[in-house]
Parts: sequence; C-alpha cells; structure tokens
Amino acid sequence: MENNNFTETLIKALDEKSQWYDSEELPRLLDEFRMLHTCVRTLFDFAVKKAVITPDPYKLDKKISDITTPDNSQFIESERSVFMGQRFSDYESTLDFLCNYYKFSVSHLTIQNIKKLVDLTNSIQWNSFSINSNKINTRVLATIIFDARQNSDALTASMVNDSLSKASKAVVEILSTLKTFSEFQREMYKGQVRKNVIASPHFDSAKAKESIGAEIQQIRKNFAAGMGKVPFYNELIEEIAQEDLGPNKEAMQKEILGKLNIEKHESKQKETKVDTKIFLMDAVQVLGAMPPQLVQIIQKVKENHDVLESEHNSFFDKLRKAIRKAFNIEEKPQYYTVTLTDASTGAKRHERINYQQFVNELSTKSRRYASVAQKNSPGYIKISSLPEEKIFDFVSSQISECNRMLTISNALDEYFKSAASPENKSKIKGLKIDLTTLKNSVVKANQHRVEYSAYIEEEAQMRKLGITQ
Repeated sequence: MENNNFTETLIKALDEKSQWYDSEELPRLLDEFRMLHTCVRTLFDFAVKKAVITPDPYKLDKKISDITTPDNSQFIESERSVFMGQRFSDYESTLDFLCNYYKFSVSHLTIQNIKKLVDLTNSIQWNSFSINSNKINTRVLATIIFDARQNSDALTASMVNDSLSKASKAVVEILSTLKTFSEFQREMYKGQVRKNVIASPHFDSAKAKESIGAEIQQIRKNFAAGMGKVPFYNELIEEIAQEDLGPNKEAMQKEILGKLNIEKHESKQKETKVDTKIFLMDAVQVLGAMPPQLVQIIQKVKENHDVLESEHNSFFDKLRKAIRKAFNIEEKPQYYTVTLTDASTGAKRHERINYQQFVNELSTKSRRYASVAQKNSPGYIKISSLPEEKIFDFVSSQISECNRMLTISNALDEYFKSAASPENKSKIKGLKIDLTTLKNSVVKANQHRVEYSAYIEEEAQMRKLGITQ
C-alpha cells in the first residue's frame, strides 16, 4: 500500500469512527457515568443520614471547572468522618459536574482528559469495594458503609446493596470503554500528525524517506507549526515512522485499519418473529431500578415536612399529639396547597396534596418496583407471563403515575423552600438532583414503550401492504 493511499484511507476511517463515537459510544459512556453518579449520590446521602461522615460545609461554595480526583493520602483514624465526608463530597460533586456540564466528544476527550476520567473512576474502586482494599478511600468508605448498613432496615439495606452492585457494573463498563477509546485517540493523534504535519508543504518528504530517524526529525521540526500546543508524544511519533518505513509497515498499516472498522449491524429480514415483549420488559427493568431514587425522595420529603411541623410545636400541639397517641387516635390528614405546572403547556394550577397519602403512594411504588428489579424475582416473572397488551397497559399506567409523582414532588420541593421560616431554610433538603435522576429513568422507560408501539405499528402497516404475513 502506497503511503499517500494509506494516509487517505486512514483519515477517512478515523472520521467515520469519530462520528460513531460521538453519536453512539460516548453518549453510552455518559449514561454509565450518570448511573454511577446516581449510585454514589444514594450512598452519600445514606452515609450522611447515618451520621457516619460529616458533609463538607463548603461543598456549595466550591466551583468545579475540570475533572480532579479526591485526595487519597493517609489521615488520623479519629478524624475519618470529617476527611471521608470531604473526599466523598468532592467525588460526588465532580461526578455531578461530569454528568451535567462536561462535554463527551472525540474533540474534547483527549488523551490527557481520558487519563483524568480513568483516575477519577479508579479513585474509589466500586468494582472491588472491600474493607481490605489497598486504597485508603475505598477501604475506609467500605468500612463505614458496611457498618452503617448493618444497623439499617431491610429496605434501606437493599437500596445500599443495589447501589453498590450497579456502581460496580458501571465502573467496569466505564473502564472498558475508556480503554478502547484511549487506543482510538492514540490513532487520532497519529492521524492528526499525518494530516497537519506530514502533509504540510513545509515538511521535507524526501529527507523523511531516508530513514526512520530522519522522519522523526522532520516531524519534530514541523510539529509546533502544525499541532500548536498539543504535546509531542515520542512513542506515538516513533509508531508513525515505523508504519511508514519500518520492516513490518504493511502489517502495521493493515492492523490499524482493522481496528478502525465499525461493526455495522444491518437489519436483515428474518423468518423468525421478533419477540416484541422484550421492549416492554426492558421498560419494566428500568422501573425496577427506581427504588433507590424513590427512597431518597421519600426521606427528604419526610425530613422537610418535619422541619415545617417543628415550627408549630407549641405546648398545645405537643398536648394534642400526646392525647392522640394515648387514645390511639389517627393523625389528622396534613394537606399542602402547591402549584402544579403542566410539563407540556406550562400552565399552572393549585392543588391540595394529602401529605400522608402521597408519601404512602411513593413507598408503595418503591416496594412494587423493587419486586421486579431482578429477572428471576416472582414479581418480574409474574409480569413477564402476562399478555403483551396487559404489560403495555401496566407500563403505560406506571409512566403516567410517575410523571404525576414528579410534578407533585417538584411542587412540594418549591413549597418547602418557600414555606420554611428564614432560620429553617438551610435545613430544607433540595430534591432537584434526585428528581432529575428519576425523570431520566422515566424517560428511558418511556423510550422502550415508544419503541414497542412503533414496531407494532410498523408490523401492522407492513401486513396491510401485504409485505409480511
């Protein structure tokens, strides 16, 4: 293969692979980081609630503009609550920045930035989360969380276990993707050198062809003009020269182009019918992943309610509560008048929400979804055995109920923040992050439902046209 032809073929393959990464693989990587952040946020809130770590008081004042890893140095055992509180807080905040503000693209995720992501992902080893870890942050955090889990109720312990399991899976996927993407970025770097340095009119091709050393020298001479402030990686520059002039250049060129191939899964007409139920059961599995998010929302809503109630804790209030408790009289329903905003039209309306009823509905949903979290669970098997129409109705009703639940929760969040007295405003727990995470799950479940509907409609249309039986 002539060198010019190889370069042209290589640049074209790199462009196609870049588009594939930008449109498919990097969005999937971002989803894995979002899953990791959801799990980390759940575990962070759990540790704070159990008072096993002291949250960083300056958390909200810290401005994050780049990926940094938390400190991993030794500290005094008696101060582990404070140190781990700050480090875990920094870790969670960085993941939050990563998921909401960081740009996941081939142009932005350079070799240096990939290293930062790998270091951040490995800073707490969720895929080998053990009290015997040789990483101090992992070892101490594992000890803290495992101890706190022992003194928790069954639902909370299940939430912790689920978050640890999903964090582990997310980390494995993230590291695997970053490894292959790092290899691709090495080839991108070499492709840019070929395009901007070797192909420039100032590059002396005749001299470069004399030897491997001569080509490296020519690249070094023209590197700054063609690549700007991009670092000069000796190892990769030597690979370029070996690919051009080395004894195994043809084999090396063939291997590189092979790595850049994109597996295209072309849809082929098959005689066997597609199992459309899979679309719906995928939606059910997304619902099954929601309990940790719901538990966090329930806990915060209860705590915010208690803050408001504490403002009306007079002697007579205490006396009434004591009498109700003594005579086993049911608590009077507590209503909040909130402003609900229609997501599609933006129209606002007022509605009285029964606090106790709403919290009970959230708890019921959490238990129901937890029962279908695993494919081998009785709840999942029961739904899977239903006709597709009934599964579709179930998924549709749950998505509708979840959207209403999100609307009410958002309204309650605003209400708690505005209704609390000035001295209690700092005690109100914000729900925005938790609700955003939950909303993403609802959107994902709805996507599976839409895919099912689209496929069914397409099949019906094709039968009507006589294309299929």
